[in-house]
Amino acid sequence: MTVLKYLSLAIYAVVCVALIVLTLIQNKDESGASATITGSSTNNFYNQNKGKTKEGIMKRWTIILAILFAILTVVSSIFYIA
Repeated sequence: MTVLKYLSLAIYAVVCVALIVLTLIQNKDESGASATITGSSTNNFYNQNKGKTKEGIMKRWTIILAILFAILTVVSSIFYIA
């Protein structure tokens, strides 16, 4: 049980650092509410293939790491309560 506790803590630390780095590297999305009001077109080649770009891949990994962070938070709290 102790080995599993320390292994989950090590994975948790790596996920935390990776999540912080990915969040700081990403560019700010400028097209928030103003694009909705002005009616910017999302039917161009870039917006249709946004998931295949560097920004799209980083956004996907940030979401994956955030979900993993939440799961590991619950798991580590179970380990340290018991």
